[in-house]
Amino acid sequence: MSVFARLVEHLADLLTPLFHASAAAAAIVLFTALVRLLVHPLSRAAARGRRAQAALQPRIADLRKKHAKDPQRLQQAVLELHTEEKVPPLAGCLPSLLQLPAFFLLYHLFSSTTIGGESNGLLDHTLFAAPLGGRWADALTDGGIAGPAGLVYLGLFALVAAVATVNYRRARRTTARQPAPLAAGDQVPGLAAITRVTPFLSFFTLVTVAVVPLAAALYIVTSTAWSAAEQAVLYR
Repeated sequence: MSVFARLVEHLADLLTPLFHASAAAAAIVLFTALVRLLVHPLSRAAARGRRAQAALQPRIADLRKKHAKDPQRLQQAVLELHTEEKVPPLAGCLPSLLQLPAFFLLYHLFSSTTIGGESNGLLDHTLFAAPLGGRWADALTDGGIAGPAGLVYLGLFALVAAVATVNYRRARRTTARQPAPLAAGDQVPGLAAITRVTPFLSFFTLVTVAVVPLAAALYIVTSTAWSAAEQAVLYR
């Protein structure tokens, strides 16, 4: 925690000439971009995996016809097909999972009043009028929804909603292009539920942004926007 706090402070010092009082917020955005850049090779691999999964759909449809009366044998056959073609059923989840440590580190860093036995100076930093360690509930208490801090959150909510809408429409178009959607019993166990829920996950970030410290919310907003741009390139 202490090492990471110093890293954020150093980045903020470097960015102060450009962003002044909001330099720490800019440092978090830069840190998020660096994390996403590190996991980008895995995102490219995940994109290849999803395209490979789409290519398997006709063969899975044949298996569905062949084992229509034996759901357990069908699931086993689908798993065997994925293994044979070396297509991990949940390959697309890995980039998101690897980002969780960075998010939780930011969350705890801006939720702690002390770091290494000393006062957490990062809590003094702001994004315009909103403290990086504050939450939306604090903004509502201090000035209301249209107050200085409340307006910062409204801007973040608008950005997240716009990106979520883009991601949702892209996910729906991708699903519509699949040649033969599988019935729930034909899918790899757990994959059907994930497929149904995934298009709506971006909208869940609205709730997350509202309840986590603003610094962690900035990570979420930046990462979500990065994902939208990355998918536009990888899945075109």
